[in-house]
Amino acid sequence: MAPEEKLDPIPDNFILQPPAFHPVVPYVTTIFGGLHAGKMVVLQGAVPRDARRPHVICNTLHGGYWQMETRWPGLALQRGASFLLLFLFGNEEVKVSVNGQHFLHYRYRLPLSRVDTLGIFGDISVQAVGFLNISPFAEGSREYPTGHPFLLQSPELELPCSRTLPQGLWPGQVIIVRGLVLQEPKTFTLSLRDEAAHTQVMLRACFMDRTLAWVSPWGRKTLISAPFLFHPQRFFEVLLLCQEGELKLALNGQGLGATSLSQQSLERLRELQVRGNIQLYCIHC
Repeated sequence: MAPEEKLDPIPDNFILQPPAFHPVVPYVTTIFGGLHAGKMVVLQGAVPRDARRPHVICNTLHGGYWQMETRWPGLALQRGASFLLLFLFGNEEVKVSVNGQHFLHYRYRLPLSRVDTLGIFGDISVQAVGFLNISPFAEGSREYPTGHPFLLQSPELELPCSRTLPQGLWPGQVIIVRGLVLQEPKTFTLSLRDEAAHTQVMLRACFMDRTLAWVSPWGRKTLISAPFLFHPQRFFEVLLLCQEGELKLALNGQGLGATSLSQQSLERLRELQVRGNIQLYCIHC
């Protein structure tokens, strides 16, 4: 993209704030667009071995005064142990899970839209802070989405990056790809290949004309009607949900329809492959 070119405007609900890796504590950052129902904040870290006994207090600062505290005992974090906290913001309350298990819920005492800053303080080592939208794909009866950690410069995420699909894809299975577009991107593809290493379906971002498309095994392109999100230094999340005879797509938490693929073809898939000018932070299938 030439320096004089302007980026197409992107709706706020399609924009995701990039994760912060290894921030120095105390750490304070603005939450892009503030908080709203459907937002998630993921905090990965570890408790130092010399940390004081951890405890949890929830409170609200309103009109310059702290309100009545709500305390939750029994936080199951040991000194030296790693953890993943997930904050799930709903219409009336925030729910918090610790390492995938529900820990607390706290009802809002002021409008959620007024919260626009995250602060981290105390005896804690932070590995990553991530900001996501809740997946539009329901995960069965799970109270919380599955928390998958963000990884920075992991050898397991070097491109091209592949993951095996030993049993193909089955209804309900979700593929997650998160990353950052590099400064001068030329290509980005996500391919699903069969036992003979033939690509059965490909999701391809074209940086020349800023389009996203499904590509069939015969090279036929089907354009996806959506804002182009893959601009330099932008964070993205691709979700693919397998259902009977189709793959549903979501970008940055926004559903974007589906592409048809026979159930037999889905079951014959054996590999997910990601290529292009991106830095991967997470891949799960």
